[in-house]
Amino acid sequence: MLSAYEIIAKKRDGLELSEEEIKWFIQGLLAGKVADYQMSALLMAIYLNGFSSKETASLTDVMLYSGKTLNFNAQHVVDKHSTGGIGDKTSFILAPLAAACGVRVPMIAGRGLGHTGGTVDKVEAIPGFKTSLSLEEFQRTLEKEGLVLIGQTGEIAPADKIIYGLRDVTATIESIPLITASIMSKKLAEGAQGIVMDIKVGNGAFMRNKAQARKLATSIRNTGLRFNRNMMTVISDMNQPLGNAVGNSLEIIESIETLKGKGPKDLTDLSLHLAGGMVHLSGLAKTHSAGIRKAREALKSGKALKVFKEMIKRQGGDEKVIDDYGILPLANNHHVVAASRNGYIKKMEATQIGLHVVQLGGGRQKASDKIDFGVGLTFHKKIGDRVKEGEPILTIHHNENQKELVLKMADDLLERDISFSTTKPQKLPSLIYETQTSWY
Repeated sequence: MLSAYEIIAKKRDGLELSEEEIKWFIQGLLAGKVADYQMSALLMAIYLNGFSSKETASLTDVMLYSGKTLNFNAQHVVDKHSTGGIGDKTSFILAPLAAACGVRVPMIAGRGLGHTGGTVDKVEAIPGFKTSLSLEEFQRTLEKEGLVLIGQTGEIAPADKIIYGLRDVTATIESIPLITASIMSKKLAEGAQGIVMDIKVGNGAFMRNKAQARKLATSIRNTGLRFNRNMMTVISDMNQPLGNAVGNSLEIIESIETLKGKGPKDLTDLSLHLAGGMVHLSGLAKTHSAGIRKAREALKSGKALKVFKEMIKRQGGDEKVIDDYGILPLANNHHVVAASRNGYIKKMEATQIGLHVVQLGGGRQKASDKIDFGVGLTFHKKIGDRVKEGEPILTIHHNENQKELVLKMADDLLERDISFSTTKPQKLPSLIYETQTSWY
């Protein structure tokens, strides 16, 4: 007779769990026979002692089949997922780019985890935007329109929905087996024929070094291949915010500006790289480079912007936001953080930057917290940029009752989170480190 206590103790002691034990535990969680605190204990044991490839496969399978799985009649169905980072808003750009090229993009997105923002939280800043479509609506919309974005439902990988929330508040996010099972159970269930995986690496990512990122990339690719999916893994930098905006409404604005061809270079380039990968995996371009060229044309022509606007309208959002950003919830108060000396920006502590936004209310400190869409940070300078004393580095967007918090935050940013040097850094972070494609 299996018991939660014995399974937790076994993994606590570094022993390998059997497929039967993993299945029993997760099914018990869904049935209410295993408590949240017991699942949390097992998550910590997995985080500390790891999971073998066999255990990871067993966990992925039981999470995948804990709910419904989709199988689309349509061709060219490819999705993208990111492990999350500061200011990572590429989904709102690459999905319309890929869809404008003929890819069908089924986005089942998540909410914020830890110091990173969530795609669903960000898009819900658009008044009226509905992310709670039924799976029938989701499938019908994808096959007819080619692009749909919903939040995770109780029907798709319900075990992951519970575990996802627990990982966020129990400091067990940064685990390769748990990340693999979480991502792939959802992506495999949603029926995509190919998956582009953007794995962030750096001080603002869950993967802090390239060795970890490569391990996760391998785990993700192997899992996809096991289910006959075409896979592309991209390892990209997260040692500073992606783009200039961090915060829900601010990131929606920056995404729209990027689709108008006026976005920051790093955000634009990465979005094109990932969208091009989706076009390539779908079979609509013979090479990744050809896919990028198609995506760039969709950006220049304005077709991708039109696709994004149509998606907003279709899902109940106010499409006038494309031309009127005042429709979005925005903080009324702004505090400019200026350079205290001449020099160059040498380093940014991206995780701390993300936590500042959480502290303002732009993310969750506990699962039940409500998001303040309007708060956040806008960066005017990035790593390698020259600054003069008194020159603005960033702006804090905050509410009236947060003035004391903001003053402390500004001091922390200048004294701890942003480093300066008198000479320009010789080595700047690369935007994209590695790209690898695997065909089943």
